[in-house]
Amino acid sequence: MSAYLDHAATTAVLPEVVDAVTEQLGQLGNASSLHTAGRRARRVVEESRESIAEHLGCRPSEVVFTSGGTESDNLAVKGTWLAAQDADPRRDRLVISAVEHHAVIDPVEHLVRARGARVTWVEPDRTGLVSAAAVRAAVEQDPGSVALVSVMWANNEVGTVQPVAEIGAVAAEHAVPFHTDAVQALGQVPVRLDEVPADLVTLTGHKIGGPLGVGVLVAGRDQAPVPLTHGGGQERQLRSGTLNVPGIAGLAVAVAHAVRHQADHAAHMTALRDSLIQGALAVDPTIEVSGPWVPGDGDRRLPGNAHLRVPGCDGDSLLYLLDAAGVQCSTGSACQAGLPQPSHVLLAMGVSEDEARGALRLTLGHRSTGADVQAFLDALPAAVDRARRARGAVRRTG
Repeated sequence: MSAYLDHAATTAVLPEVVDAVTEQLGQLGNASSLHTAGRRARRVVEESRESIAEHLGCRPSEVVFTSGGTESDNLAVKGTWLAAQDADPRRDRLVISAVEHHAVIDPVEHLVRARGARVTWVEPDRTGLVSAAAVRAAVEQDPGSVALVSVMWANNEVGTVQPVAEIGAVAAEHAVPFHTDAVQALGQVPVRLDEVPADLVTLTGHKIGGPLGVGVLVAGRDQAPVPLTHGGGQERQLRSGTLNVPGIAGLAVAVAHAVRHQADHAAHMTALRDSLIQGALAVDPTIEVSGPWVPGDGDRRLPGNAHLRVPGCDGDSLLYLLDAAGVQCSTGSACQAGLPQPSHVLLAMGVSEDEARGALRLTLGHRSTGADVQAFLDALPAAVDRARRARGAVRRTG
């Protein structure tokens, strides 16, 4: 029996999303055209925009369609920094948490290399939490130099949910734009943008049962990041390109489903997550849980995230051994899978390189069942034993 435990990387498309996308794939029309077919396509886009805004608690005009989370993060980080430079060359500093996804970290490092940007990395505590106090201290080193604060809503590796409302309030106090990557949060914890002072919010479809290749940057009406693409001037002239009408229609359905079913979905996944973690600790009491974890808590940690560190093992070995046993999981961010370096998230949390190398990320989704958890627990003892023997053999011959 195969068990898929990598829903943080991507999850199954919902049947109603497939229906919405399929219906639009059979239609003709460019949403920028003025004829009948174009106006029909535009109506689908605008109705989708209105639905997404309603479910997220923002204005339709703030919903900017993109190709997904990576593009949205790039537009938020690069575009806002460039806009700040145009307005005031003194604003050259980025305040960024050290546990961001590489879709934020890599654009920041690009700006440092290519444009001379400065960056203040805000370190988390041992659970991966980035406190509002730490962000405040970073900003107040020189508030007039800060172009952007960016802290993700929930961590994609260890599942820590950040105090984004408090962090956003700190940024607003200093009139600095605040960006948060909410890709992992939507559908697992409440995401109400009318309750969080965020200027720019990144979301994507394929983490919530929507299509691949479509996402959103929610950009406040007073935000004008410099566009990264130029052409037709679509999406408030922030993101040129022919609109993906089928994808947008499917995304709207997925967002509505994620918001409406969030509480029930979270309760279901929290129970599965806890049984997975407790079962793993029963198999091997030396296993450690990364991030905050209290059984039943779906507020401080994402309900669908279990992150385990297995002493004496290499995560890659565990991954392949579990995969051979029919259990699919991850060692961390899917975008970094296969690289030998230990996770930057774990290192920032104070985990040693040796401990970080034994990491496994197991994430649940709307199709997950108790059978998936049991398949992992059944395969774990043999995988750990073989991974430890393999690592010992390498060290003896190294």
